[in-house]
Amino acid sequence: MTSVRASVFQTPTPDHLESMADVVISVDDAGVISSIAPADQWQSPVDHHLDPSHRLLPGLVDLHIHAPQWPQLGTGLDLPLERWLFDHTFPLESRFADLAFAEMVWADLVPALLRHGTTTAVYYGSIHLAATTALARACLRFGQRAFVGRVAMDHLDGTPGWYRDPSASAAIEASARSIAEIRALGSELVQPIVTPRFIPACSDATLAGLGALADTTGTLVQTHCSESDWEHQYVIDRFGFSDTMALDRFGLMRPNSVLAHGGLLGDSDFERIVERQAGIAHCPLSNAYFGDAVFPLRRALDAGVNVGLGTDIAGGPEPSLMRTAAQAVTSSRMLESGVDPRRVRDDRGVADQRIDVVNAFWLATRGGAEVLGLPVGLLEVGRPFDAIAVDVGGVGGRLWDDVDDDARLFEKLIRSTSADRISHTWVAGALVSQRPG
Repeated sequence: MTSVRASVFQTPTPDHLESMADVVISVDDAGVISSIAPADQWQSPVDHHLDPSHRLLPGLVDLHIHAPQWPQLGTGLDLPLERWLFDHTFPLESRFADLAFAEMVWADLVPALLRHGTTTAVYYGSIHLAATTALARACLRFGQRAFVGRVAMDHLDGTPGWYRDPSASAAIEASARSIAEIRALGSELVQPIVTPRFIPACSDATLAGLGALADTTGTLVQTHCSESDWEHQYVIDRFGFSDTMALDRFGLMRPNSVLAHGGLLGDSDFERIVERQAGIAHCPLSNAYFGDAVFPLRRALDAGVNVGLGTDIAGGPEPSLMRTAAQAVTSSRMLESGVDPRRVRDDRGVADQRIDVVNAFWLATRGGAEVLGLPVGLLEVGRPFDAIAVDVGGVGGRLWDDVDDDARLFEKLIRSTSADRISHTWVAGALVSQRPG
């Protein structure tokens, strides 16, 4: 049992900022919030009394991370996606056949993301079974809630000969073993996820087999979907229709499937995603480099699509989901305003596309949790205590007592928070990261 005294910011709905001043949150031995009470009504000792300059927020849910790409963060982004994969990413990922190298990377990656406030992470591993299981162990060791997927990729044209599954049957068998090994770790905190890399990297047999595997094992699915002009058109050329229909026909469009990017999805695609109860990982930073378009976030939300945020390490060069949330706001404004000054104003952008920081933080917390079907992303009795503490005295420059109300303070927090301002990170009630001093 633990308790935390703090003032709280959170977004229980996409359009509402909730502020709770000076409350005590008590957490039971299972890591679940048992009560939230005004501090002046709390009679027992408090385990963690946060300074008034801090705010407690729900932990961040990152829906799209390529764990093996951590060593290449911020590099090679001048290339188109297909070249970036073959010139940079696949050579690096092939190194994870070396378990010692993999474990060294995981031991750096997972604590780093916890310091950035990522309490729930959805990871792509590599094709290597041992390295993927080691990633799941690292998440358990450091206390991060996670979905960990062994990547399946066997297509003879879409993958290099030195980095692929040797056959569809091998890809499916290794994916099944990965599910079994991760579940054998015996923790609800870390779960497996079926992971066809994307359609260009997978044969029809692999896609169909992984759809059947997800169904028989009750495992979630993650993959890329209409990420770029190249990937989107490849699927149309191969099947005669878009990613969502192809994934659906292979049984991969399931409740809580995580579809990364989706910048080129149309209204019929959104309808299919809603019907199948899947969701989208919006990755605004990597979309700027590889997406070829701004994801129509507002249109997706208005269509009823479940959407959360992803950093897309390392196509996204920033590990902070808070910075990603700020970029989601910027990208929405660019879509609405347009980017080509040669066009007249009324023909330059797409009307009514903007979001604000409240919308963005909801995507980074409760929105991502809803994509996954998890009860996290909100500090409420009966939910797991996944939370971060942010030193708001150090974000956005000086805070002005006679100017900064809660709404202004929250906006500064979203736009300016970095890892060095996150003092504490809790997952399921356990303090898993704490800034020195």
